[in-house]
Amino acid sequence: MSESANLEDTIYLDTKHGRVIIALFPDLAPAHVERIKLLAREGFYDNTPFHRVIEGFMAQGGDPTGTGTGGSKLPDLKAEFSTKERFVRGTCGMARTSNPDSANSQFYIMFAPASHLDGQYTIWGKVVEGMDFIDKIKRGSGGGGTVSDPDRIVSFRVAADVA
Repeated sequence: MSESANLEDTIYLDTKHGRVIIALFPDLAPAHVERIKLLAREGFYDNTPFHRVIEGFMAQGGDPTGTGTGGSKLPDLKAEFSTKERFVRGTCGMARTSNPDSANSQFYIMFAPASHLDGQYTIWGKVVEGMDFIDKIKRGSGGGGTVSDPDRIVSFRVAADVA
């Protein structure tokens, strides 16, 4: 990562395998980036599981219940869909229900491109370093990718807050 990188718009996601560095996209999804940073600063994501992991697709986390139905106590967010960025390997998007304005805390990181998601889900960042650690996250089974005894986020911090 270059010296000029904006640490306020960078997330350090620590896994048991190593540190993943995510560049945030505040120009693309300002409300979602603000939410991610707020929750990171509260320690919300620490020890939450990657509860849904589908080989060749994505790893989903950010639900403290590990069920795929949980979220933060904050209200859901209005969609910030864009086609300026695409769902490619390393893209970070917000999970939601069938309601476009239902994103809250859950997110996913793409293992591979998924153009069918473009313009349908909010993109808030992209892995710029450590994608090999995301590749090591324990995979789920079945069509839904539910993970038994899932890997967990060790720490999730705004880089500017890390000494």
